[in-house]
Amino acid sequence: MKRRKVGNLLALAILSTLNERPMHPYEMASILKSRGKDRDMGIKWGSFYTVVGNLRKHGFIEAAESGRDGARPERTVYRITGEGRDEMLDWLRELLGEVAAEEPKFVAGLSVLGWLGPDEVIALFRTRLAALDEDIVSTRAELARLLEEIPRLVLLEVEYHLAIRAAEAEWVRSVLDELTSGSMPGLAEWRTLVAERSDTRS
Repeated sequence: MKRRKVGNLLALAILSTLNERPMHPYEMASILKSRGKDRDMGIKWGSFYTVVGNLRKHGFIEAAESGRDGARPERTVYRITGEGRDEMLDWLRELLGEVAAEEPKFVAGLSVLGWLGPDEVIALFRTRLAALDEDIVSTRAELARLLEEIPRLVLLEVEYHLAIRAAEAEWVRSVLDELTSGSMPGLAEWRTLVAERSDTRS
């Protein structure tokens, strides 16, 4: 993927929101939160105004007007520029069409899992599975609620999140079954290695 002038996903979320209509940052943040984009894009709200400033600096958005509502501080209304719209669409095509090389943290943990003992891994997997099941239930409820108000087309990321979580839960459950039943190949050797390392350290 190419290096972008403003490369975090919060920037894409802001550009996408402003592509609907001009608005001030507080309104943008409210819309993004109400649509669950903070979860889908891993948004860090502390950097929100910094990203807005960087988008303006690089000409992707511009001030449309400034105004004051009663005693509130002055608010600048921003709109997306032609260059910003081109950037958003190019970025969107890249995200949908290309496979990223990034791996989730869970995969990194799995790659060195053998340093823990089987019993501890079983306990950790049970904790993870409970969290996954809880997330699946809450996401299904959220999706059902949103579908009453929003077209499915703009909720596909929620469906995808749900599908990924469900697939992960199924996989974790299957590995747990192998570990607890003793049918996991190499399980006895793993226990022996962990025991030997423990004896060496004691």
